[in-house]
Amino acid sequence: MDSLAWLRNLKLPLIACILMLGAIDCTAEELALKLPPTAIEKWYKPASKRHVWLHNMFSMRRELQAIREYADAGDTELTKKWASRLVKNYRKIAEMVPEWEDELELEWTDRLEAAAATGDLENVKQSAKKMARSCTTCHREYRALAVALYRVPDYSKLMVKRGNSGKEIGFRDAMNELVTYINRVKIAATDGRKDVALKATSDLEHGLHDMGNSCASCHRGPEPRERILGKQTQKLMDELAQAIRDDDTKATGKTLGGVAVMACAWCHGVHRTAYDIKRLIIR
Repeated sequence: MDSLAWLRNLKLPLIACILMLGAIDCTAEELALKLPPTAIEKWYKPASKRHVWLHNMFSMRRELQAIREYADAGDTELTKKWASRLVKNYRKIAEMVPEWEDELELEWTDRLEAAAATGDLENVKQSAKKMARSCTTCHREYRALAVALYRVPDYSKLMVKRGNSGKEIGFRDAMNELVTYINRVKIAATDGRKDVALKATSDLEHGLHDMGNSCASCHRGPEPRERILGKQTQKLMDELAQAIRDDDTKATGKTLGGVAVMACAWCHGVHRTAYDIKRLIIR
């Protein structure tokens, strides 16, 4: 398969291709983006108190699995039970997003219901398979974009508190400061300016701590912060400062790279790419 086929299927503008993948050999073609219907928004937070749409999707995935397993086992009663649940939740899709009614395999939904009622397990499996295929098609076209639009937080409004000073700084500015500190450590250490490198390391450590406090804006517990900015990152920061004091340029570069991966790249891998796509979509 063409390595860029997924991108062309998304039909992003060429500029998005460049921003996400770098200077690659994209063909000079105009690409359009196919967004999910706006009706779906009200089934996601904050428009809804809970992610109703997601819970319906999760339910159907579970129901499809139960139908396959019980039909294979020849259990007609349990197959009927889970088929009834699947039919109900599948039909909900048209109620929640009327624009997608024509995309649904409602004929196969009726067949599934009838087959389950009569204990025709082979037709149950065939009908469920057809319904699952419509799910796959929809996911391929819309799932990534729906995640970017409705599951990714809007970090542009997030503020980061500076230590105990009570002052706040915008999230983007706080991120840019962290990049500045990391590069300053590398530059100063390379040029033998130990005091500057140590000061930048201290600034980086404090900046990461302040940034970590902002995790609570989305995450309820301490675990997400601990995974990225916890003991391992602190250990690397201590090793970085010691390497600078020892004038060990090689260890400084290696440890600084470890900090960049642990504290920056891991978080970016979870949050930044999806948020960048969100910004491209809603701009």
